[in-house]
Amino acid sequence: MKRILFFSLIFSALLVSCSDDDKFSSDVSAVLTFSTDSLAMDTVFANTSTRTYDFWVYNQGESGIRIREVRLDHPSQAGFRVNVDGNYVDSIAYDFEIRKGDSIRVFVELTAPETQEDTPQRVEDQLIFALENGREQSMKLSAYTWKAIIFKDELLVDEDMVIDDRHPLVFMKDIVVNKGATLFLSHAHLYFHDGAGIEVFGTLKVDSCLFRGDRLDRMFPYLPYDRVSGQWKGIFIHSSSKGNAFLDSEVRSSCAGISCDSQSSLSLHRCTIHNCKGPGLELDEASATIDSCRITNTLGDCLNVIGSSVTLNHTTLAQFYPFSANRGVALRFDAKSILVCDNTLVTGYEEDVIMGDGTNFSFANCILRTIAPTDTEEFEHVIWESPKDEIQGEEHFVIFDTDNLIYNFTIKEISPAYLNKIGDLRIL
Repeated sequence: MKRILFFSLIFSALLVSCSDDDKFSSDVSAVLTFSTDSLAMDTVFANTSTRTYDFWVYNQGESGIRIREVRLDHPSQAGFRVNVDGNYVDSIAYDFEIRKGDSIRVFVELTAPETQEDTPQRVEDQLIFALENGREQSMKLSAYTWKAIIFKDELLVDEDMVIDDRHPLVFMKDIVVNKGATLFLSHAHLYFHDGAGIEVFGTLKVDSCLFRGDRLDRMFPYLPYDRVSGQWKGIFIHSSSKGNAFLDSEVRSSCAGISCDSQSSLSLHRCTIHNCKGPGLELDEASATIDSCRITNTLGDCLNVIGSSVTLNHTTLAQFYPFSANRGVALRFDAKSILVCDNTLVTGYEEDVIMGDGTNFSFANCILRTIAPTDTEEFEHVIWESPKDEIQGEEHFVIFDTDNLIYNFTIKEISPAYLNKIGDLRIL
């Protein structure tokens, strides 16, 4: 009998508790609380979709709150799509409840509307929560839409083609430059979707261009996807390709940076290859001239030379890849390669970031982070960088922010690489 009475009391308490939770306030002072004041999305290309964003709606009052409707202020204009607590808001949705101390989650996406402006344009809407007590609360939704030229299919270049366009160029699939054709890219920004890149069987001529992934949003509030490696495939130059030239251009955040097959040729002048999930520049039985360039932060080797002929001048090879300790070296070359390296800084995290073989190489007026060899016949006016040096590794560079993955590999004036005291020549 006592046991029955005990369970009866527990059951009664639960009923009272449920009854308290089920009380819904009609008091006009009852309000919702949001996890953010407004939802600011990133820039997105026109007619493409953002990732899914979310925020929480809390009831921190002493009674439940009923939401009569949730609606978008301008559903047909802005392009926002909203899901509230598992219910799609097709311009308007009805009848939501949040018990005291409880919450619901709201998901938001945007397909950016078309714009005729060349610069990113702000897109806004209001998500309005109309409460049963007569109050209305709103959440501002905003983003930027950017007019772009989007290539949804593979771009085949079968004859000479010039692309000189100031609008962003978005490639969902590969650019393929076929044998006998030359693609001229000038002052263009090229954005590649995941898995897309450039395959060169003919010739690629590049002047003042940017090559990067097409994600403009952020992985975390502090981290844009553009600072994360492996966003797109990279540039592949095949054996039938000759006379490729890059001037004042940047390749970043790809899988491979630039990869050259046997018999191909390449020149890079004042170019940057940065933040690759594979090698930065890979030369396999190819020939290359690299002048006044920066090849930095790669999971593979920054520069990998296999059976190739390479001239390297006034260049920085810096291996500070942040996403894995199992990174490659700054410079690797084999015994079959011919390497001439002048006025160049080769540095990185490790004590030795150069792996070379053979005797067909020479270094002059360089700073090299490696163990000084006993035979220095191939080295002239070389500074052997050591972790014990006052200025070494990351200390050479203007910005080296590992927390936010922001780098500027311009060399500081205090660095011995700024003015090579031995050769009296600036490296970069």
